[in-house]
Amino acid sequence: MAGDAEDMITLTGIEKDLPDSNPSDTTTPGGEDLVITDNGALGIYEAAIGGRTVAGLVYSNVGDRVVLSATSVFPEFRGRGVAGRLIGGVLDELRAQGKTATITCPFAAAFVNAHPEYADVLDPAFPGSHAAAQQH
Repeated sequence: MAGDAEDMITLTGIEKDLPDSNPSDTTTPGGEDLVITDNGALGIYEAAIGGRTVAGLVYSNVGDRVVLSATSVFPEFRGRGVAGRLIGGVLDELRAQGKTATITCPFAAAFVNAHPEYADVLDPAFPGSHAAAQQH
């Protein structure tokens, strides 16, 4: 993904993709499976369809907390719910690992606001922009 990152579009609001997509559904509308991998060397959770990277979620680790910074999707995969499934999959994995998340990515914040079932994954001391979005 690193070589193709400049071709990706960073999602900054809910109008760019579908944050209300079913996060547990890892099948794209075309019927292809979405595979999420952790590229720890680059600090990116990558989503791939058919072996091709289609989206990424930039993160950094702070102890047992993961700061989710930016979500990007290649233009031809926008509007298909890929970003929502990527974020949901990452949050599911963090929960399974006993980690918490701080969200600074606006799209991820919108996703969590639309999916309160992920509130338990947010770090209680440092929830990030999700908490600010909830107050408005």
